[in-house]
Amino acid sequence: MSETFADPYLRPQTSVGNRLARSMWQIVYVLLFRPSPRPLHPWRALLLRSFGANIGPNCHIYAGCVIWAPWNLRCDESACIADGAVIYNVAAVRLGSHAIVSQDAYLCTATHDIDDPAFPMVTAPISVGAYAWVCARAAVLPGVSIADGAVLGLGAIAGRDLEPWQVYAGAPAKRVRGRKRPAVGA
Repeated sequence: MSETFADPYLRPQTSVGNRLARSMWQIVYVLLFRPSPRPLHPWRALLLRSFGANIGPNCHIYAGCVIWAPWNLRCDESACIADGAVIYNVAAVRLGSHAIVSQDAYLCTATHDIDDPAFPMVTAPISVGAYAWVCARAAVLPGVSIADGAVLGLGAIAGRDLEPWQVYAGAPAKRVRGRKRPAVGA
């Protein structure tokens, strides 16, 4: 046992309490969250809130998404997390009002320090602003803020903050054009 913990690659990166909470969440996810019918957004919001998530009204969080730690999730009103989206929120993830995380998108708040022999986990929060859209199969790296109204296009990778009301595409994501602000809301 001590040999395992002597190897930094095998050492647990989170506390026992965190691992226990995630185990409890996984049981609830498998038995109650994942099999819930598609239109039962309030039910899934209730389950997430029971594990410490801050979920605003009218959020659409689909049963096919994966949320690693509900207690690190904040969704303002009418935010959406689609089927297949993965929210790997070792650190905080905040979705602003009317923000959308589309199918198979990946929001990742953790990595490892590859230059440190102990290979420690490094975390940083992610923020997705109001009316912003993380398109299908796009990825957002730790510490990135996606400003209000920004769009991260299909399969794009955001390793830096995205400016408001701009559209980004590619890997790494680069600005391709501006975006009109809607007459309603933002």
